[in-house]
Amino acid sequence: MIKLIAEPLTAEAFAPFGDVIDARTSASFPINAGRTQRHHDLARVETLGDNAHTLINIFVSQPITLPLELTFLERHPQGSQAFMPLHQERFIVVVAPPGDTIDAANVRAFVTDGRQGVNYRAGTWHAIQSVLEREGEFLVVDRGGDGNNCDEYSLDITVTLGE
Repeated sequence: MIKLIAEPLTAEAFAPFGDVIDARTSASFPINAGRTQRHHDLARVETLGDNAHTLINIFVSQPITLPLELTFLERHPQGSQAFMPLHQERFIVVVAPPGDTIDAANVRAFVTDGRQGVNYRAGTWHAIQSVLEREGEFLVVDRGGDGNNCDEYSLDITVTLGE
């Protein structure tokens, strides 16, 4: 059993697994006659393999109860997967580095502040969507195309929030 305490999500701590999407910490510039501020190139979308294309989706997730009990992590070997909350929903992020197996010592847990999103790099192991407090709507950008793009790895994980 892996027991984790979710730490605050930061770009530096999450860098081995992907990108933190947060307009509050990004460079930006004005567009549309100065009426819009563009926060540009916040994450790298990866679409690998035959007939790959980028999908834009909306996921609606039900809230979890704490402690969060997980029995597996999943990965998408042929593409990245980005989650951006649409209504400032906080969520728990559980990740492990890419590879054919998962070393328990390398599993990490983070909690977002509701305005942050994440982009999992291709092959990064991660938990299923785990929104806190209330139902959550997320803009999700990921890969469509030929081939299997979802693997699961069984392991038991319990996640709690830090103080």
